[in-house]
Amino acid sequence: MKKTLLFLFVITLMSCRTSKTVRTSKKVIKGNWTLNTVTYSKAGTYDVTLLNDVSKACFEGSDWQFIPNNNTGIYTITKSDCITGGRYFNFTIQEVDEVTGLYDFLLKPTDEKGKSESNAGFRLNLSSLSDTDMQWQQSLKVDGEPFTIFMNFTKTQ
Repeated sequence: MKKTLLFLFVITLMSCRTSKTVRTSKKVIKGNWTLNTVTYSKAGTYDVTLLNDVSKACFEGSDWQFIPNNNTGIYTITKSDCITGGRYFNFTIQEVDEVTGLYDFLLKPTDEKGKSESNAGFRLNLSSLSDTDMQWQQSLKVDGEPFTIFMNFTKTQ
């Protein structure tokens, strides 16, 4: 009986453990990034508000800081013709497929103390992550057709 309980306990601990791939990704994402460009899968002019916050133009050039030990961060909009300042968030990297290296990236806006008014967040695809570059993809439908928003970052520190 004791061996069975011990076995079940060990299995439970192992199933709750974060995979090595996700742990490595958290180490790589740690630090400061700049969101350089926001592009779309289809040509055209679109009026897009990202993360229920500001326009594509305002997000381009924004500064992002990721603190993976407590899954928090802040992004700062700096363009003068936009609503400037820092916005806090919590994030989680969830492994989707170890073979392809694609992950779900969950981002939830919060206040400075980490509290969310609505508990709503955004599911993005962390499609590329290296020591210098990162890309997020958000898939949605426009006029009933698949449409993808690409957010391209470079690491600054």
